[in-house]
Amino acid sequence: MAIHLSFLGGTNTVTGSKYLLEVGGLRLLVDCGLFQGWKQLRLRNWAPLPCDPAEIDAVVLSHAHLDHSGYLPLLVREGFRGPVYCTEATRDLCSILLPDSGHLLEEEANWANLRHSSKHSPALPLYTERDAERCLGALRPLPFEQEMALGPGVTLRFRPAGHILGAASVEIRAEGQTIVFSGDLGRPNDLIMKPPALVREADWLLVESTYGDRQHAAEDPRVRLGEIIRNTVAHQGVVVIPTFAVGRAQSLLYLLYRLQEAGEIPRVPVFLNSPMAVDATTIFLRHQGEHRLSREECTAMCRVATVVQSVEESKALNARHGPMIILSASGMATGGRVLHHIRAFAPDPRNAIVFSGFQAGGTRGAAMLGGARTVRIYGEEVPIRARVESVPNFSAHADADETLDWLRGFERAPCHTFVVHGEPDAADTLRRRIGNELHWSASVPDYLQRIELSAS
Repeated sequence: MAIHLSFLGGTNTVTGSKYLLEVGGLRLLVDCGLFQGWKQLRLRNWAPLPCDPAEIDAVVLSHAHLDHSGYLPLLVREGFRGPVYCTEATRDLCSILLPDSGHLLEEEANWANLRHSSKHSPALPLYTERDAERCLGALRPLPFEQEMALGPGVTLRFRPAGHILGAASVEIRAEGQTIVFSGDLGRPNDLIMKPPALVREADWLLVESTYGDRQHAAEDPRVRLGEIIRNTVAHQGVVVIPTFAVGRAQSLLYLLYRLQEAGEIPRVPVFLNSPMAVDATTIFLRHQGEHRLSREECTAMCRVATVVQSVEESKALNARHGPMIILSASGMATGGRVLHHIRAFAPDPRNAIVFSGFQAGGTRGAAMLGGARTVRIYGEEVPIRARVESVPNFSAHADADETLDWLRGFERAPCHTFVVHGEPDAADTLRRRIGNELHWSASVPDYLQRIELSAS
């Protein structure tokens, strides 16, 4: 029986990861992500899925980040009724990430209606918090390294991928062939997460290429972050750090704790304006074996910041004067409470906006790092006079050399390697390196391309 693979997202972009695998009479959707960034990508979220959700037998999630899981509430609303397989930590993180995503989508639609800043009347959310909560009942957690039958002759296994809690590489065996999806690969020497497990073989491989055309700087992020904070505090300024609630927020909190303990930054007020990040931090205690931190370090990390819970408390931060440090979602400034902080503090040159990871094209984060003098927030053009800084070594993604090292762990070359989850330059650069250095067959698939995976 033929195996077919369709690329419904995550091709020539780092968002919207969705791969439809038709095998053994089953239709499996590996990852179910939202498109983010450029408007032409975001519009794909509103278009009908190229396949009927009701005809998908199961979903397999590599991890909880929204570019891999955030379409799930819509998939269920549109008729999907099957199980969603994931790791235990991914289940725990999705239980806070997905409802929060629905809440933010509702909040943005309400704000657009209030300000009359949408072309649609009324503006509607892509999905609601209730939609997200409804989909959580489909999640079926599976331990790492445990093989499970999905159907006659079809098995699933998760292998640790580093990156964030619960992140996995996905191995599906069927028809005598093995298909491996790398998921988002972590770094071998990450501050918090353990390195990705090696995979020894695959007939067909999909590998991410977020940093496929570059290497992470050798600079210690602790040194760079300390410099930015000391400089801003000396001017009585505010440091605003847009941060991903899962993974990045915890790394930043841990590093701030270490900087304070070593006396490398003054003990100014630190605010974590993301209740979701607080919930994610407690999940670190629940999954102790997946990361490098001791229970004591997790506890200290939790205590370094004052948690901002209510909308009223969040608004009150914008009326405060520096020096202070604010961590708030989202990491690419695509939505969430951080937008209100950027609107309040970006016009003041004493302040600093600090990005700590990859910024997808078309996001406000990418625009600000690119030198934009204004960004549009809730229908208004906000001037950017604050310093815009980057601490790139916080990335939870393997860089190009680290990805190649992971690929060298294979004991034989796959029949073919598909380079996915990367901007066009990054994906094509990694494709060429795979061909030139490993001598493997590799290509960058097109959006909606459907390929037969033939053993011959």
